[in-house]
Amino acid sequence: MAIRVLIAEDNYLVREGIKRLVEAQADVELVGTCADLDGLMAAVREQSPDVVLTDIRMPPTGTDEGIRAAAELRETSPTTGVVVLSQYSTPAYALALLAKGAAGRAYLLKERLSEAEQLMTAIREVVAGGSVIDPAVVESLVSARAKGPQSPLHRLTPRESEVLSEMAQGKNNAAIAASLFVSERAVEKHINSIFSKLGLSEDQDVNRRVKAVLLSLSEQTRP
Repeated sequence: MAIRVLIAEDNYLVREGIKRLVEAQADVELVGTCADLDGLMAAVREQSPDVVLTDIRMPPTGTDEGIRAAAELRETSPTTGVVVLSQYSTPAYALALLAKGAAGRAYLLKERLSEAEQLMTAIREVVAGGSVIDPAVVESLVSARAKGPQSPLHRLTPRESEVLSEMAQGKNNAAIAASLFVSERAVEKHINSIFSKLGLSEDQDVNRRVKAVLLSLSEQTRP
């Protein structure tokens, strides 16, 4: 069965670009497009999409409509996945998106739209109940946290830092192992070490792992 996708983007050219990309996928059905928050929520009620691709800033205020839509849909349409598309790598936006749960949520930079497979991977991941955070956002979090004089990231080995970045993108142990060319058992050991050094519980749920890691890393970004 095709994945039903709704696009919410106020920039006409960007909206048309995303539309063409989505329509080119054999396993995806575009069920509608809209250009503001009210239109998005109305379209979700009418079309019941599997996934919403939404800009982070749209009318009426042009601030955080995409984040607010994702939070509201968590309550009104919990089975609808949300992929937020933004030109901002500000960690606060990603953390706000995950504040009420990471399952079925993804945060990608708009520059990824030139990489169709990355966007489609995010769509398929949120449909499956997973989550994806753009690597650039993860790097911002890691960089900010690493600048802190008491940062526990200084205790991570280079390999553990690589695993942390992969894990924060929503990848499971098998995917991390494939990406880093190591065994799954090695990944498990690295993750246990990471959680220990960062003071996090060893939760095996991927979605909660992503949220816990991002929230931990974000502490140093606050003034």
